[in-house]
Amino acid sequence: MRVLIIGCGYVGHCLGDELVGLGHEVFGLRRSPADWPGGIRPLIADVTDPESLRRVPLLPFDWVVNTVSSSKGGTEDYRRVYLRGTENVIRWLSPSPPGKYVHTSSTGVYAQDDGSAVSEASPAEGATDAGRVLVATEKRLVDAVNTGGFPAVILRVAGIYGPERGHLFRQYLRGEAVIAGCGDRWINMVHRDDVAGCIVAALDKGRAGEIYNAVDDEPVTQIDFFRWLSETLGRDMPPFGAAGPAGGKRGAASKRVANRKIKAELDYRFRHPTFREGYSAEIRRLRDGGLL
Repeated sequence: MRVLIIGCGYVGHCLGDELVGLGHEVFGLRRSPADWPGGIRPLIADVTDPESLRRVPLLPFDWVVNTVSSSKGGTEDYRRVYLRGTENVIRWLSPSPPGKYVHTSSTGVYAQDDGSAVSEASPAEGATDAGRVLVATEKRLVDAVNTGGFPAVILRVAGIYGPERGHLFRQYLRGEAVIAGCGDRWINMVHRDDVAGCIVAALDKGRAGEIYNAVDDEPVTQIDFFRWLSETLGRDMPPFGAAGPAGGKRGAASKRVANRKIKAELDYRFRHPTFREGYSAEIRRLRDGGLL
C-alpha cells in the first residue's frame, strides 16, 4: 500500500517505521523537513495552509492517516489545526480520495467527571473549549462520510506516553508531582506503540464512519498511579495539593474509557495492556541508559 502520514511527529514516526517494516510505501507530511526517520519519504506542507497542500503532488494514496497535533496553543490554535486543517485536507484529497483515512482524535471529547465508564456510544461534548473543537472536527469527518463517501475512521486516543513522554511520570521523576485533591481522578493512558498499532488495525479493518477508543485495558486513579511509581522506584509519594482543573484538552474530566470495541471489531491486542507494562519498559530503558 502507498500510505501518507499527515503530521509525522512522535506517533507518526513510530507508525511510519511499523508500516515500512510491513512492506508499505510510506510518505510523511509535516511543516518542517527535520528529523525524518529512514524509510519515510518526506513531503513538506502545512494543513492550515491550503496553498501549501496544493503544491504537494497528490499521489494516489491507498491509506491516509492524520496524526497532526497543535503546538500547545489555545482554543483558536486547536480550531486552526484540527477543524480547519481537517477541512483543508478533505478538500485536498477529494479529487483522488484514499481507500481509508484514519483520524486521531482524543478521549478529551468525553466530558464526564464522575468516574463513570464511557464507551464510543457515550455522549461526547468536550470537557473544555479545546475538547469541543475536537468534537466539531469529528462531526465534520462524519458529515464527509455521510454526504460524500469520504472513508474516515476516527480513533479517540487517550493520554499518550512512551519514550521521553508521559506528563505525570516526568513530573514525578523531577520531584515536581502533586497529588490533586484526594487523588481520585481517573486517568486513561495508551503507549505510543499501541497508538501506532491501533492505527494499523483501523487501516486494515476499520469501517468508514466508525469511532474507536484507543486506550489501554486499565484506567487508574492518580493516587494509585503515583503509588505504583513510588513502590517501583523506591521513592516517596508526591505531596497532596489543592484540587483544580487539569490543563490540556481533557480538562478536569474523570472517566474510565473502555476499549472493548477496538478489541472486538478490529481484533487489536495491546502490546502494553496497562500502564505497568508500558512504564516498566520505559523505566528499564532509562536505567539501561544511565538516566535513572
